[in-house]
Amino acid sequence: MTISRFFKAAAITATGALAATAALAANPTVGGAPMMEDMTIAENASNAPNLSTLVAAVKAAGLAETLMGDGPFTVFAPTDSAFGMISETSLNALMEEGNVDQLRQILTCHVVATEAFSTDIAGMISDDGGMHVVPTVGGCNLEAYMEGSELKLKDENGRIATVTTADVDQSNGVVHVIDRVLLPAGQAG
Repeated sequence: MTISRFFKAAAITATGALAATAALAANPTVGGAPMMEDMTIAENASNAPNLSTLVAAVKAAGLAETLMGDGPFTVFAPTDSAFGMISETSLNALMEEGNVDQLRQILTCHVVATEAFSTDIAGMISDDGGMHVVPTVGGCNLEAYMEGSELKLKDENGRIATVTTADVDQSNGVVHVIDRVLLPAGQAG
């Protein structure tokens, strides 16, 4: 290999490495863990240290395979701190085998059967005059609205979650990390 070919090959390799680094930097981290755009929602969530309760709940509800499927999905992912707002007794009861249907309904109230980035949601909010109803896979209707620059979601019980990390791109959709667990109508937490 000639010296000019060597430097040309090195430049191409460096350009590729910079492009890969830029692509990685473009996707937000979750709990300090990098989120890979070529991995599924379930795979990436398993790598995020602040989503361990969500991952355990998804497994207990038998939804892990679904969130590894083609999608597209939008998932509003509550952090461990969000689950910490639910009493330990209630959370432990939800994770029991006999309560899998209730757990599944709660979790699917955080899933929308389309891919919606924050700019898409903000556009829908604007088009609808300041509030957009978001129907979920679990049959819940969330109200999405903006409070200043923050994207907020209100469940059917009036509980409000704030999107703390938006637009985490996945191979089968997008994740928005939230600071509160949203519940179906009539459920307290």
